[in-house]
Amino acid sequence: MTEIGRLAGIHRYPVKSMLGEMLAETSLGANGIPGDRAWGVRDEQRGDFFVGKRSAALMGCRASWPSGFGAGRVPTIELPDGDRFAADDPDAARRVARVVGREVTLWPVVPAARQARPTDGLELADEMRTLMGRAEDEPLPDFSTPPPALAEFQARGGPFFDASPLLLLTQRSLDSLAAAATGSRIDARRFRPSLLVETDASDAHPGSDWPEQAWIGRRIRIGEAVLAIQSTCARCVMTTHGFADLPKDPRVMRALVRETDGNLGVYATIETPGRIRVGDRLDRLD
Repeated sequence: MTEIGRLAGIHRYPVKSMLGEMLAETSLGANGIPGDRAWGVRDEQRGDFFVGKRSAALMGCRASWPSGFGAGRVPTIELPDGDRFAADDPDAARRVARVVGREVTLWPVVPAARQARPTDGLELADEMRTLMGRAEDEPLPDFSTPPPALAEFQARGGPFFDASPLLLLTQRSLDSLAAAATGSRIDARRFRPSLLVETDASDAHPGSDWPEQAWIGRRIRIGEAVLAIQSTCARCVMTTHGFADLPKDPRVMRALVRETDGNLGVYATIETPGRIRVGDRLDRLD
């Protein structure tokens, strides 16, 4: 085993595309962190869950599990003006819609939530450049051949993840992006990691500005859990949105495209479930 870092932060997002909460420890199962993306906000015009990509205001809302995640419990949503309510409140969708400026509904993970009902005649491909935040002269990410493990995860349904149950991001990569995106505020909230990792000169690839990219195809132990690192993460327009105290900043994506082909962080699946804690070592197993 080779130590490659320490777990610096655990982030859970009870409602897709909203701000979330930080945990000191958690279990990891097949669907990642229990309660993560357990609810979603559906765009009733397009019939999908990409509201955060279309409306920055959703990212300024916050969701949490104040009573813990479990049967019969629902997350609490807090709007930017301080209005708080349960996600299953009869008026919840209207209150969120008022903030994001789109007709929406709120859904837990149930099969019916996945049934798209677009009414405007557009296909997702028609707005892909906008959703991915790419300029006309920048290439779009290639999503045609996802790793088999990620394709299998998506096929079985579950929480409202775009691709994977876990996203790992190193502080080293955030610092590298900050150096490349002069004048931009590079904040982890823009990139929504599940696990934030501290690395140092003793990692497996000293000197790398983006160390987690070298973990793709590897197995990593954190605490009691073993993760399989599947692929890089192609970033979208949400990294440039203005929300909370962060300004809108398209320069973030320009720097990402220039430095990393638009990628930041890595996707992982859980090979061995187990408990993890802030401060745990990350060990590369192969």
